[in-house]
Amino acid sequence: MVYIGIDLGGTNIAAGVVDENAKLLSQASTPTLAERPYEEIIRDMAACALEAVKKANLTLDDVKAVGVGIPGLADSKEGRVIFCNNLAWHDIPMQEEMQKYIQKPVYIDNDATVAGYAESLAGVSKGCKSSVFITLGTGVGAGIVLDGKPWSGAHGVGSEIGHTTLVANGIPCTCGNNGCLERYCSATAIIQAARQAVMTYPDSAMMKMAGGDPQKINAKIVIDAAKEGDPAAKQVFGHYVEYLAMAINNVTAFLDPEMIVLGGGVSRAGQFLLDAVEGVRPRYLQYKTLPSPRIALAKLGNEAGIIGAALLGRQ
Repeated sequence: MVYIGIDLGGTNIAAGVVDENAKLLSQASTPTLAERPYEEIIRDMAACALEAVKKANLTLDDVKAVGVGIPGLADSKEGRVIFCNNLAWHDIPMQEEMQKYIQKPVYIDNDATVAGYAESLAGVSKGCKSSVFITLGTGVGAGIVLDGKPWSGAHGVGSEIGHTTLVANGIPCTCGNNGCLERYCSATAIIQAARQAVMTYPDSAMMKMAGGDPQKINAKIVIDAAKEGDPAAKQVFGHYVEYLAMAINNVTAFLDPEMIVLGGGVSRAGQFLLDAVEGVRPRYLQYKTLPSPRIALAKLGNEAGIIGAALLGRQ
């Protein structure tokens, strides 16, 4: 038997067919067109999934279940989307709507949760009974795996690390609170800090790389400039790493997983990011003489969302 995995994003819908061994057999994608009614979006999700099944030279008779990763919160027991802010969804009957087109069991969970689950099945944390996947993108999400299973808590919000408070009365967050972790550890945080820095240091290499337009500065430019030794970029990146090390220590102190996996756009900095974090992290560790979680880079990329969502149905 195989499983369908659907990764729902604000821009694109990606679907694929995954076998029992977490191997991705086929893929298909289509634009989300997020401004449309949810019924139309779910219809296209189903159509995309059916296209992937066809590409794998299979039929729905071969499919055991459908899994969906969403950028929000889900009630997996009831098959409903609780919140999905970038789609303006609230209390959406995902399972009921999907089963109009595909009469199979439907499972739903947060997109970072399913990506972390995929890494534990077929990625860098394979073989670990416990791991935490942290995605460093526009925001910050997390996927927690305990005893080999994804864990989202009793109410579906167990992995919302991005909205834990890192700085009391800190930078206002889009969620309505202040000082949330994602205001300091996301790609957005790096970009905002860099744009402020070049106001003081207009000769920074970051400005040259951005063609003199601070609005064109992105996280890659900041990291590339820091690698080249640009003082302003090094300062921005250094502050970012401090906050990320704090976040990693919070995860370590609370869960002590075997591995912490870094994914998302910022993780493309690779070893440069890992070395910087490892240089700072010891200062924040409480038990400095004991082993601590290994930090590694995610390796499944965009396939993680499909693989992890698909195999929600294998549990």
